[in-house]
Amino acid sequence: MHDTKSGHFEVLDGFPDDVVAVSAKGRIDHDAYAKELHPMVDASVADDGKVKLFYVLGPEFEGFTAGAAWEDTKLGLSHWSDFERVAVVTDVGWVEMGVKLFAPLMRGRVRVFGMADWDQAKA
Repeated sequence: MHDTKSGHFEVLDGFPDDVVAVSAKGRIDHDAYAKELHPMVDASVADDGKVKLFYVLGPEFEGFTAGAAWEDTKLGLSHWSDFERVAVVTDVGWVEMGVKLFAPLMRGRVRVFGMADWDQAKA
């Protein structure tokens, strides 16, 4: 069970085994990245050699701590060439702008979708 004051990543059902599909809930901190998302990405790389990430920041997402931002940077750098495709699904404006800013630095395809475009993002 998760502490209601801290955030976590919820694994989403209905995705192929080679897709890491998560939804950020609450205020995501360093521990959520280090204990939840990092191991899922590491396992995907170990199993498939690449990562396909479906990452939702919906209405239950409350933001990131500074520690989470650092962990996100470390995750991206440590798996820079491992991300095959990334779909970020959100209506949070600053997240959309940030993803679009950094997407050209990623080797794989990175796209941002609005919450209404969930099915398109999943495809």
